[in-house]
This record gives sequence, C-alpha cells and structure tokens, in this order.
Amino acid sequence: PDTREARRFLTGPRGCEITGACMTPDGNTLFVNVQHPGEAGAVGVDPARPRSVSNWPDHRPDGRPRSATLAIRRVDGGPVGT
Repeated sequence: PDTREARRFLTGPRGCEITGACMTPDGNTLFVNVQHPGEAGAVGVDPARPRSVSNWPDHRPDGRPRSATLAIRRVDGGPVGT
C-alpha cells in the first residue's frame, strides 16, 4: 500500500543476520533465514559460552543457538506486509 510509512514486524535473536527474504507469488507467506544466532565473534558473545547470548530457537537452558528458516504468515490469511 502507498502509506509511505515503515513499520518493523520482524526482529531476530541477538547476534544474528536475517537473510534470504523470499515471498510466495500470492504474497501470503514470507520466508526468511535466521543465520548465526549467538555466533562467536558477535558483539558480547563469549565463544566458550554461546548460550550466554542466545539459545534460539528452542529456548531450553541447555539449548545451543541454531540457524533456521522461518515461514511468516498473517493470522487472517491476507498478504504479508499489508
């Protein structure tokens, strides 16, 4: 739509990159990749303790951060981003 406003609808875990955004032809599903959550070398990450920053996507106390692909859809089934 031509509203000329931007609104944030997606953020990733600390230290990650959101990459590879791809929309289905009907606009109802947006696929994105979450890469390197809690990766050593990111600001504030202790390589010996990767869970100190992120344990995404499982959120378990013993879970290690892992990359993932997400499929984002609207609850009402309409096009994403409108």
